[in-house]
Amino acid sequence: MARLEDLKEGAKVEGIRPDGPVTIINVKWHGDSVVEVTYKDSSGQPGNELIFRDKEPTLEIVEAGQSWSYDADASMLRLVSEAYRIRMAYLFDPLLAVHTSMIEPLPHQITAVYQEMLPRQPLRYLLADDPGAGKTIMAGLLIKELMVRGDVDRCLIVCPGNLVDQWQDELYSRLHLPFEILTNDRLEAARTGNAFQEIPLLIARLDKLSRDEKAQAKLKQTEWDLIICDEAHKMSASFFAGEIKETKRRKLGRLLSTLTRHFLLMTATPHNGKEEDFQLFMALLDGDRFEGRFRDGVHVTDVSDLMRRMVKEELVKFDGTPLFPERLAYTVTYPLSDQEAILYERVTNYVREEFNRADALENEGRRGTVGFALTILQRRLASSPEAIYQSLKRRRERLESRLREEELLKRGAEARIQSETWAPPITEEELDDLDDATDKEVQEAEEQILDLTTAAQTISELRAEIEILKELEALALQVRRSGQDRKWEELSKLLQDSPQMFDSSGARRKLVIFTEHRDTLNYLTERIRTLLGRPEAVVTIHGSMGREDRKKAEEAFKQDKNVQVLVATDAAGEGINLQRAHLMVNYDLPWNPNRIEQRFGRIHRIGQTEVCHLWNLVAEETREGDVYKTLLKKLETERESLGGAVFDVLGKALSGKELRKLLIEAIRYGDRP
Repeated sequence: MARLEDLKEGAKVEGIRPDGPVTIINVKWHGDSVVEVTYKDSSGQPGNELIFRDKEPTLEIVEAGQSWSYDADASMLRLVSEAYRIRMAYLFDPLLAVHTSMIEPLPHQITAVYQEMLPRQPLRYLLADDPGAGKTIMAGLLIKELMVRGDVDRCLIVCPGNLVDQWQDELYSRLHLPFEILTNDRLEAARTGNAFQEIPLLIARLDKLSRDEKAQAKLKQTEWDLIICDEAHKMSASFFAGEIKETKRRKLGRLLSTLTRHFLLMTATPHNGKEEDFQLFMALLDGDRFEGRFRDGVHVTDVSDLMRRMVKEELVKFDGTPLFPERLAYTVTYPLSDQEAILYERVTNYVREEFNRADALENEGRRGTVGFALTILQRRLASSPEAIYQSLKRRRERLESRLREEELLKRGAEARIQSETWAPPITEEELDDLDDATDKEVQEAEEQILDLTTAAQTISELRAEIEILKELEALALQVRRSGQDRKWEELSKLLQDSPQMFDSSGARRKLVIFTEHRDTLNYLTERIRTLLGRPEAVVTIHGSMGREDRKKAEEAFKQDKNVQVLVATDAAGEGINLQRAHLMVNYDLPWNPNRIEQRFGRIHRIGQTEVCHLWNLVAEETREGDVYKTLLKKLETERESLGGAVFDVLGKALSGKELRKLLIEAIRYGDRP
């Protein structure tokens, strides 16, 4: 605001004319409230005007030499222009997400995101690179790049329960993406009643969504810009007796496909060796192309525009050298001692007879539950004398307790017992779910089912089974006390005599040992500490440990040079990076072959510089040993012919049959030619 007194000859004034400032030539006062000014406008035309005191608020003196002035909030202008610059940045920096994240990208990750996925609008794609190739990082870069371009506001990630924490950690620590995990509490506490609608960046558990119909009903009401499904092969379907057999996970996959514009599937095992199943799986991305009944030779569809698959052996660094070092696997076979052989035969006979009794049960769910319990027993028998002894003891104690309850309720040895109330029946689909459940969930399910499930239908049958268990328990105790454990002896030899265990200066290298069972883990930890003579040299990771304790054990193994051995259950196969070591022993082999690769992938991953060695301990003259030896031999042959690309054929090595089912058959029908 300028006063009338400020209007002097030569001044430049805004507000006299609407088309810009004028320059004052002459000023003449009429009283003290009116002034007559003669001026020249910006084009040089003269003008004359009477200006009254009430016009002062619209007048402004402009400094000489400045044709305009700016008096708005400068920090707000800076903020707006910076936001606009970031919004447009991808036009000038083609790798913006890479340059604004805490990652060192690799050639295959950049080509996947910037050459394969980003140009596809809308994106319907299957990323099927090998485990350990950094698929989580690729997905994170894609999310960030699409967010920067204003193409993604709402993103949902669906993955197995054991991977949700890893997804959340990696996306936040490396890409600053604040994803929330969907929990039961969050579902209940939603302000609008629908947590899916409220949370724009969300990670959900696959099995929670596939089994919870209420959650699915809420999910159906939402729309997403991008949905990513990790371990997407779990959503596959199969043909059985000419019909499509769909699981709950598959139905969830079809639902998710309809709720989003961009749909990304991620798996390291896209193909199980059956072309018709693979085509059904690809129908999640493009229903039109893969719809219809599969006919051999007719339905061979090119999927190169929908999928990328790179195995570890193809991945290179920027200088063209291989990204991953070589990986070598050895099968260490050992014979059972006489006492172990007797225990093995007696327990296997018990398992086989109980399987046959289970076949006679009318209730299919209960039949499956008993079968699962017996399978656990057989696996623990193969694990260690300690594991089978503790399992037999717990089972005998729980069945005795149940027998006392039944005898109180009913009189007479032939009275029928209500086994349905003991343990929940387990379906084939739930068994498949357990293959991919967290270590803790598997352990809890096994303990409940192993100790509470029996094929006995009367009190006398239950008594007879308890007597057999007492004999087997006494035999297992005898083996345990004898100190004869051939499997441990093989591991002990490896630890002491194998040249790979020591570096050039003679110092012991770090080693990861995987076992299936907590009892075996405790047993091994004690024996290795005694062998090395230093309790602090061994740390453990298992499913019952909290996230904080697990992290501490992992860091101690990686950072502390005094910690040399990590003994772990499959809890350490779940999203833990152990590239600090390059030696691994499978003390127990898993009944799910994909777990072999998952375990090896803990040490054979990006950042590993040494050749990785894996020893698989397999007992000779046992039925499981025969199956494993055949599988490992087959893999070794294929590794040589394919130049190391083992995992690509791991699923096919079993000719379409599940390893778990093959092993059960070997136990039940092992005597048949």
